[in-house]
Amino acid sequence: MTYSVHEAKTHFSKLLDLVEQGEEVVIVRRGATIARLVAAREPATPRTLGAMRGKISWTDGWEKPFTDQEADDFLEGRE
Repeated sequence: MTYSVHEAKTHFSKLLDLVEQGEEVVIVRRGATIARLVAAREPATPRTLGAMRGKISWTDGWEKPFTDQEADDFLEGRE
């Protein structure tokens, strides 16, 4: 379904209802398509708090600030 910008602003709630029902809504300005409203995709799998527990480890001293030389090396791409 195609709507002008004015119609879209006036009937935005109705357009969202259409999108929830599976419709694709096209918004045009002066005959040119400027936007498409489509339903948001749900994440493929629900996120679980702590899912990476035990899979990440830290090296001792990871939190210490860089020295000036280490910062320069990092910014220049040197090891």
